[in-house]
Amino acid sequence: MKQTLLQEKYPVYTLETKKSETPFQNVDEIIDNLKTRVEEHPKACFIAIFDHHQHTSNMPGGEIAKDITAAKHIVFCFGTHLPNPHVMAVRPRSIGVVEQGDEFVISFLEAPMPLANNAMESWVRALVDSPQPATAG
Repeated sequence: MKQTLLQEKYPVYTLETKKSETPFQNVDEIIDNLKTRVEEHPKACFIAIFDHHQHTSNMPGGEIAKDITAAKHIVFCFGTHLPNPHVMAVRPRSIGVVEQGDEFVISFLEAPMPLANNAMESWVRALVDSPQPATAG
């Protein structure tokens, strides 16, 4: 997993993995696995799945790189504290999953709360460490 600055200001964690290096066959299977991990976490709350590829495809003038064949977000919140209105700016959290050629690219913005960041990092790392996909429901 790499940690980089997107556009020189957004701290992003990214895992790029060959499809052959993970038991998952497509974006939906990865999203299902992440949904299970969110639902199992005592502090996390699942919110939604967002199909970014579909959204941009349907938008007049929307552009998608030719090698991106699927792109979805899983949206969730840890929200253990609400000390002031400003923390709303960094919530909820999401993890993006992209299918691109023979690989998956999974990324998320660094969370200011270590609990959230550690959980997201472990969930993403487990995608390549898991021998079998976990499924939602």
